Amino acid sequence: MIDFLPVLLGSDANVYGMARSFYAQYGVVSAAICKGALVATANSRFVKIAVVEPNLEQDEVFPQTLITFAKAHPEKPLVLLSCADGYTILMARHRAALEPYYHFACPSLQNVLELDIKDNFYRACAAHGLAYPKTATCTAQNYKQIALPFDFPCIIKASNSAEYWNCSFPHKKKVFLAQNQAEFDAITAAIYGSSYQDDLVLQEYIPGDDNCMRVLNAYCGRDHKVHLMALGRPLLEEQTPEGIGNYAAILSIRDDALMDKMKEFLEAVGWEGFANFDMKYDARTGEYKLFEMNPRQGRSSYYVTASGYNLATWLVADVLEGRDTGYTVADAESLWMIAPYGVIKKYLKDPALLAQAARLKKEGKCAHQLFCREDFTLKRFLWYLRSQLNYYRKTARYYGNKGLTD
Repeated sequence: MIDFLPVLLGSDANVYGMARSFYAQYGVVSAAICKGALVATANSRFVKIAVVEPNLEQDEVFPQTLITFAKAHPEKPLVLLSCADGYTILMARHRAALEPYYHFACPSLQNVLELDIKDNFYRACAAHGLAYPKTATCTAQNYKQIALPFDFPCIIKASNSAEYWNCSFPHKKKVFLAQNQAEFDAITAAIYGSSYQDDLVLQEYIPGDDNCMRVLNAYCGRDHKVHLMALGRPLLEEQTPEGIGNYAAILSIRDDALMDKMKEFLEAVGWEGFANFDMKYDARTGEYKLFEMNPRQGRSSYYVTASGYNLATWLVADVLEGRDTGYTVADAESLWMIAPYGVIKKYLKDPALLAQAARLKKEGKCAHQLFCREDFTLKRFLWYLRSQLNYYRKTARYYGNKGLTD
């Protein structure tokens, strides 16, 4: 078995899921480089926080930090992987400086900037015949005068996710839902009263519960061909202000027509590395409407590994072994959760989906993002129990709240 060191950028649940994937397949412990150590990766046998650099996202700091780490670890190949949008942008920008030290797959800077910024992504969707919600944008200069080209309710979210992540204001949420003009005015004023001054995406609300969503993860090789596609059907989304849009539970499913269309798109734009799409089925039109594309594997992407398609193997085969893995469509049935099953059981309203989830759980085809017996430590287990119990409180408190309140 090849000996190498995975170097993961970040320290959140995405990092933990990827470290778990690397450990399961190769028995290697990953090193995390991040701007701040988060609890999701604390006290783990799968990943160790190697460098904490608060200024890691600065252009002059990022490449030097990674190069310094690489020079201190010359004994084995280093496989570099971004677990956040901002880090992917930095990897793309500093690709030439990093290539002598790391093995990685990364989209071009032009591709990242064109597809990670939401209004640019929708233009690309239009050019390639992909459906997306009716959409408008506003700026810090015109948000008070903007006229929506659709009726309320209106979804409000940042076009520049990386910039929005770093801003702060009262009642901040990842995504807002304005029911009327008064709520729209209050939400946009609050956002632009913060340090965030980039565009906002304004979208029609697609009706339907969380289980109308779909999440797609793909790996594109350095040959710009799609090598893996895995589709999931979320059962429930997280409800906290910072977690809206993240998934609490996912069923692995297959939809060849949808996946073929997304494969064509990724290869047409020449994508490289992991990509993650969020979309929702619109029963009014019978189409899947795309919301966004993330230039990385999704935060919930461990559902792919849990269903039997270890994400790490496609990356390693491509960038380290130089092996062509062909094209694989994940089709094994499984259930992934980050929230407790009790929360899913209480808030999932579709009886057929609930019965399917219960069956998979009974059959042992079920995995939890943050719990693994091979990674048992007392400190981690106690944190895990507290966080799971806290899900009940958080979900009850925030369920259905996407307005400018707590």
